[in-house]
Amino acid sequence: MSTCIFCKIIAGEIPATKVYEDDLMVAIEDIAPKAPLHLLLMPKRHFSNCLDMAAQDDATVGHLFRVAGQLVRERSLSAEGFRLVQNNGVNAGQTVLHLHIHLLAGRELQWPPG
Repeated sequence: MSTCIFCKIIAGEIPATKVYEDDLMVAIEDIAPKAPLHLLLMPKRHFSNCLDMAAQDDATVGHLFRVAGQLVRERSLSAEGFRLVQNNGVNAGQTVLHLHIHLLAGRELQWPPG
């Protein structure tokens, strides 16, 4: 998708601080962090949200969650707890229509979130 900001980041057309990349996904630092650790994990294949997933995306989304745990462990934050958030649609707070998971950690997170 040529107009998708995350597709442009994945393609290297827009700079971002990448903390992880493999054949299936990219993880970047959020430019407006809401916690000491705020990463965005996104598949390289574009789809808007879970409503647009195809069966071929099942393994990729599972991979996003596994890598999220890996990134938290690497930063020694797993004992403190962390949050994974995936919004679907504008009314849910999704501002970029490319599926992504927010990984938040490094401080006490309140519930309910909003």
